[in-house]
Amino acid sequence: MATALPQSPIARSPMRLLGLLDRAAASHRVAILLLTIVTLLAILPGFFGIPPIDRDEALFAQISKQMVETGDYVDIRFQDQDFYKKPAGINWLQAAVVKSAVALGMPSAMNSIWAYRIPSLIGAVAAVLLAYWTALAFVGRRPAVLAALMLAVSVMFDLQGRLARTDEVLMAVFLAALGAMARIYLAERRAPGSVKGRLLPAVFWTAMAAGVLLKGPFILLFMGLIGAVLVVTDRSLRWVWALRPIAGVIWLVVLLLPWVAAIVSR
Repeated sequence: MATALPQSPIARSPMRLLGLLDRAAASHRVAILLLTIVTLLAILPGFFGIPPIDRDEALFAQISKQMVETGDYVDIRFQDQDFYKKPAGINWLQAAVVKSAVALGMPSAMNSIWAYRIPSLIGAVAAVLLAYWTALAFVGRRPAVLAALMLAVSVMFDLQGRLARTDEVLMAVFLAALGAMARIYLAERRAPGSVKGRLLPAVFWTAMAAGVLLKGPFILLFMGLIGAVLVVTDRSLRWVWALRPIAGVIWLVVLLLPWVAAIVSR
């Protein structure tokens, strides 16, 4: 009688991964917990100890530090020079973290690069969770978890999560807009007029405003191109109205106008 040979550790690894995915796919809470833990384990090593290794990281940190020191969150300055190449969204987030840390009794945070990296860490976790949420619009829970895990352990993603830059927060914002658009488009394609609520359009247009404050109009061009391709492919504008474009543009202007007015007045 033939006897089954024991599996090697290498052969058992895929089975363990499949078992982990099955457990994560059991509920959204388990999936969110797993994705958060994996993202933190991938990014936190070296997060607090690695010195600034990127020119933009040092640049953003210095601008944010000057904002906290001067109390001026409108005039973007690097040392004694104006710096209006990019909006101040990431600098506001970094300044908020540093100011909160100082208020909590950590004055050394002002000169610690890790404090300026916190928005990137939070943005990385948010991006992975939003990748899972976006993928759920197309596939089941198990492949959605796998897709988000692939993002969480990718080398460039983890590197950017350790830098005080815009990229991770911007990715989270893009995925929020993309996920909202995908859900609205697919729902309207299956059953026209099925999108009745305002939550998904609000997520979409708020993410668009956040993207402009982080990187300028790039997100408008990117999402506009996706929308244009879908309209041309389907030869229909029906799903676009589910985005509530008139109210959405008004909301976009309301969110952006205070910063635009303040910066123009300078």
